[in-house]
Amino acid sequence: MWIEELRLAEKLPAGYEATVAEYVAPLAERICTLREHLGRPIVVGINGAPGSGKSTFALFLAEWLQRESGLSAVSLSLDDLYLGKHAREELAEKSHPLLRTRGVPGTHDVALGQELLQELTEQSEGCVVRLPVFNKATDDRLQQSEWRSIAAPVDVVLFEGWCVGARPQRDVDLRDPVNALEAQDDTNGRWRSFVNNNLRIDYAELFSRLDALVMLRIPSFDKVFEWRELQEHKLLGGSGMNAAEIRHFMMYFERLTRHMLARMPDYANTIIDLDDAHDTSGMVNKNWPGEPDSS
Repeated sequence: MWIEELRLAEKLPAGYEATVAEYVAPLAERICTLREHLGRPIVVGINGAPGSGKSTFALFLAEWLQRESGLSAVSLSLDDLYLGKHAREELAEKSHPLLRTRGVPGTHDVALGQELLQELTEQSEGCVVRLPVFNKATDDRLQQSEWRSIAAPVDVVLFEGWCVGARPQRDVDLRDPVNALEAQDDTNGRWRSFVNNNLRIDYAELFSRLDALVMLRIPSFDKVFEWRELQEHKLLGGSGMNAAEIRHFMMYFERLTRHMLARMPDYANTIIDLDDAHDTSGMVNKNWPGEPDSS
């Protein structure tokens, strides 16, 4: 069966088949219902902290929608919208040195994201959309000749990323640093204010394209370091960052991840919980558009 083949190809434990049955399948059913209700292509956000497994989850969900539900679906990663090295150098010179490092809102090509979501959902039949690919090993975007080609329009776009659907913090909450990176390299708060302003304006417009939002909720931010280290070894075969480098890199993600853990459960349509062992442990479904109010 395709689930087993894909599980082996992704080097996942046998238990992941249970995740597909218990979480992917019912979520796909909800997505199909939303697609039918709206009568048009839809965009579903998949949010999850670094290392949470959101990309893998989105991969299986897209496959299920295509193979079992008969819908055309594609997964678009926010990571593939990262600005290239040269663009981030210019951004760092113009706005703040910390923006050389990819990760936070402000280091993505939001305009390209808007364009891609529009093309994937609003094109005439028979069009081809090229999706960018960001190479984390080289920390740069691949040449356009190496981008993915997708037949458009599609029924479902799964827009996955660590801060997809995030909302800005209150200005007062930016005052105190959350870690050593902010305390030492953002003493006046200019970097975190830049990030927050991007969330408030450009990213808010991008995320307004979401018809529903799914959150993979981790137990705590502390698990990010452990899981990201495992992910680094899987992606780069052990040739990536060491533990100290990962811990420093994850500080860029800490503020917003903690904020999302506190606030996103209030407005996400579905929350899928992960336990300390990185296994799915529960699902909380709220009302999706078009569903009767269960309250």
